[in-house]
Amino acid sequence: MSLPPLNVTSVATLIQSVAERQRLDKTLTGQVAAPVSGTSADALEPAHHDLLPPLQRVNSVLGNYGVEFELSDESSRVVVRIIDKESGTLIRQIPSEEVLRLAERLDELQGALLKLQA
Repeated sequence: MSLPPLNVTSVATLIQSVAERQRLDKTLTGQVAAPVSGTSADALEPAHHDLLPPLQRVNSVLGNYGVEFELSDESSRVVVRIIDKESGTLIRQIPSEEVLRLAERLDELQGALLKLQA
């Protein structure tokens, strides 16, 4: 039995639909509290350790296709890597290393800006 070919678009669509379904399931079961006025969106984001088990499950399924998911240590952002299974070389990374560094730098600058205004 051969597995159907997957491309980056179909993987991204699959992940998005799973994430939406999980959000809906959690909302329907009352696991996610409704945002209270005055709370930040960061307070509702899952913690780093909460994301590891689902990412490991996704990696175990999609690893055969050369798709890897990991959490960036610095920013806790999900990084997707498409890897050539035969050679092991990186084909594509989303977001790219440059974007990750830029986001990290912007976070540092935002902190400096807040210190100046306070």
